[in-house]
Amino acid sequence: MSASTIPTDLADLRRDLITRVSDVTGNTDVNTLADRLLNTALHDIHMDPNIQPYWAVRRNTLLTHAPYSTGTVDITAAARTTVTGTSTLWNTAVTGMGFNNTRVGGKMTFQGSSEVFEVSAIVSDTSITLLQRWLGSALDDATYTYYEDEYALESDFLRPVDLRNFSTDWSIPLLGPMDFRRKYVRNSITGQPQFATVFQLAFSGGVSPRHRVAFYPAPDDEYNIPYNYITSNLAVSSAGIEQAQLSATTDEPIIPLGFRHVIVLHALYNWYRDIGDDGRSQEAKAEYVDVMQRMLGTTNMGKDRPRIRPTISRYLPRSAPIGRFDINNRFDQMRDWK
Repeated sequence: MSASTIPTDLADLRRDLITRVSDVTGNTDVNTLADRLLNTALHDIHMDPNIQPYWAVRRNTLLTHAPYSTGTVDITAAARTTVTGTSTLWNTAVTGMGFNNTRVGGKMTFQGSSEVFEVSAIVSDTSITLLQRWLGSALDDATYTYYEDEYALESDFLRPVDLRNFSTDWSIPLLGPMDFRRKYVRNSITGQPQFATVFQLAFSGGVSPRHRVAFYPAPDDEYNIPYNYITSNLAVSSAGIEQAQLSATTDEPIIPLGFRHVIVLHALYNWYRDIGDDGRSQEAKAEYVDVMQRMLGTTNMGKDRPRIRPTISRYLPRSAPIGRFDINNRFDQMRDWK
């Protein structure tokens, strides 16, 4: 980075930060500390729910699964988690859809019971394993319904863009997870989705979060449901591959070039704070807040900005000038312009 350019990639940001604190450049420990503070700043900036950064908004489409109820099932008292099917095709692909008739995590209901059971394994076209035990009498040639009310979100999902709506295209409002579960304890009704909630499953097989969305009613058909979200991939490599953080010196943050120095200001505030220099820490924080406010103005494109004007009295002629006036003790009022 030359003296006449603004920071662009990790190498630039690191050099700018270290130069500002007058520390030694090229030292491994200093570089490591600088990179950690820069990545912390990058994530803190995007965690603020009041900021809707247009550069971090991604769009995807979720494909729902139609219910499946072909064939009949048997459940014995000796194997209460094993469901045996007759004339079923549980492990067979749905033509052109990219998924099978049933999947792990799907739900099943059985004839004569209102309980909902989760599928833990698809053994074959005629064998499914349940997560919970069947507690009723043995089933023989009983009817059933398989359906899905929960769907995986993109691996880089951080949070919805709109905290009140999962899909504005479909007008599906979001409920809190506790409120959703309280209202729809046994989510076995199917139909076109009307409500949704976003939650996270326990980690499994790795450290990546498993974000999910649940719908009520559970989808009764295949639907393409588009949704917008804030990505957790806040950096991009020189090859154009998005990733969670800055790693290589040529990696760049996804923040627009004109505002990337805000990352340095946040890191500078934490650097001085950690070494006990409160005065410089507060100076860096004040500059950081100022840049964030200006950046916020660019992120709220299209947001309503009410204007104010005086109401015109209906007792004045249309040609009367607009301004403050007093007629029979009637005063103008200040209201939002609509």
